[in-house]
Amino acid sequence: MISSTFFTASPHWRWLIVGYFFLGGLAAGSYFLATSMDLVATGRHRRLVNLGYLIAFPLVCVCGLLLTIDLGRPERFWHMLIQSETFRPMIKTYSPMSLGAWALLLFGGCAFVTFVAVLAEHGWLRWSVLRQLSPSAPLGRLVTVVGMLLGFYVAGYTGVLLAVTNRPIWADTNLLGLAFLISAASTSAALLALIGSRDRLLDGGIDALERFDIVIVGLEVVVIAALVASLGPVAAAWLNGWGVLLAVTVLAMVLGGIALPLYTRLAGREGPAWAVGPALVLLTGFIFRAVIIFSVDKLS
Repeated sequence: MISSTFFTASPHWRWLIVGYFFLGGLAAGSYFLATSMDLVATGRHRRLVNLGYLIAFPLVCVCGLLLTIDLGRPERFWHMLIQSETFRPMIKTYSPMSLGAWALLLFGGCAFVTFVAVLAEHGWLRWSVLRQLSPSAPLGRLVTVVGMLLGFYVAGYTGVLLAVTNRPIWADTNLLGLAFLISAASTSAALLALIGSRDRLLDGGIDALERFDIVIVGLEVVVIAALVASLGPVAAAWLNGWGVLLAVTVLAMVLGGIALPLYTRLAGREGPAWAVGPALVLLTGFIFRAVIIFSVDKLS
């Protein structure tokens, strides 16, 4: 029996949305990991924590730009947040898209506050009041915890947004949100490890990130396998080039996120070769989202 989702119209999303899903996961994941490390390690990895905060805000700005450009009428982007007739907040509690727009805005606000506070902490901004918003200060800590919770939502809501549509594959599983959430964690850890590896003072934190990424990539592979299994007969829609690409992506995840990191931990992280693992994790995270978006585009 063919699922009724095969007889619905495609949203015709393109690379801008794939980029938003990917970069949004990186922004949210970097902020979440930075706050988590700060709370757990109590300042032991301050430089790596600050790197996560410095990455998050520029990425979330790019996300907003991609979403705005993708709109048919970009100048009306504010209609997602404000009612055009009454100018009251546009909050639809039943809509993941509406809640996601507000979550992205509020997360961006927290990311901005932490971003400028870290700059002030390094002496790059001379506004003394910003030091009170430092992640190590009480008020700044409150901002980072709120931002961490919002980031958790932002990282996973895109998968939930797909699941509440009526498109094949998207609407036939409840695991897309979890898959996107775990992917955001694995790619963000890889990004922080890749960028932070140039700073020898971060070695302890990078080592912890690598251990974390090995575990989370393993979990990601399990969740993707469960996602495919949960589709039942609908999974036959992936008996094509997209399915092959998904299988290759999962194999590359295992290679880049588990096999290579384990090898480099034994052989020593010397030279550029060790960076292949994190780079593969980032690439497969992007391809995974592209497969999810584009593989249903021609199904009808």
